Amino acid sequence: MLGITDLPLFVGAVFLLNVTPGPDTAYIVGRSVAQGRAAGVMSSLGVSAGCCVHALATAFGLTALLAASPIAFSIIKYAGAAYLVWLGLRMILTTFRPGPGDGTATSPAPADTSTRGLRALFMQGFLTNVLNPKVILFFLSFFPQFVDPKAGHQAAAFLVLGAIMIVMTTIWNTLVAWLAGTLTRRVSQAPRLKCWLDRVVGTAFIGLGARLALLPR
Repeated sequence: MLGITDLPLFVGAVFLLNVTPGPDTAYIVGRSVAQGRAAGVMSSLGVSAGCCVHALATAFGLTALLAASPIAFSIIKYAGAAYLVWLGLRMILTTFRPGPGDGTATSPAPADTSTRGLRALFMQGFLTNVLNPKVILFFLSFFPQFVDPKAGHQAAAFLVLGAIMIVMTTIWNTLVAWLAGTLTRRVSQAPRLKCWLDRVVGTAFIGLGARLALLPR
C-alpha cells in the first residue's frame, strides 16, 4: 500500500518506542506532575503537533537537508537546549516567590486553565518537540526502513506512516499525562511539597536541556 513495507512491524516498533520513556515522555510527565492533568494533556497535544511538522518535513525531504547541514543542526540543537533550560529555570524561580506576608517561599499558582494558558502550554510542548534534533534524526533514520525505495508515492507513504505514529503517540502520551496528573492531584493540597516537586521537575528540564546541548551529530 503506497510503497509501505512491514506495516505490522512498524506499528509494533512505534508501540515499543512509546512505552519506552524518552525526553517527550519526561516533559509531559513533568508538566502533569507540576501543573495538573490539563497541562499534561495540552503538552501532549503540542508534542504531537511537533511530530506533524517532522512527518511533513520527512515526507518532502526537508529533514534530510537539515540533518546534512551542520550549522542548521547546531542552531536547532542549541535553541532547543536553551528553551528547555529556560523552562526549567522559570519553574524553579517561581517557587521562591514569597508567601503573603510571611516572607517564606510558596509553590507557584496553579496552572492557568484559561484558553490563553492552555494555548501557551500547547506551544511549549510543540516547541520542545520541534526544536529537538534527536526527533529529526529519528524520523530520518526510522521511517525510510518501512518505505519501498522503488515506490512511486514515497511522500504519501511517509505521510501515512507519520499519521499512524502521531495517532498512537497522542493516545499514549495523553494517557500518561492523565494518569500522572491524577496521581499527583493531592499534592496540590500540600503547598510546600508541591513547591519542592516543582523544583525537582524544573531541574529535570534543565538536565534534559544540557543533555540535548551535548548531543553529537
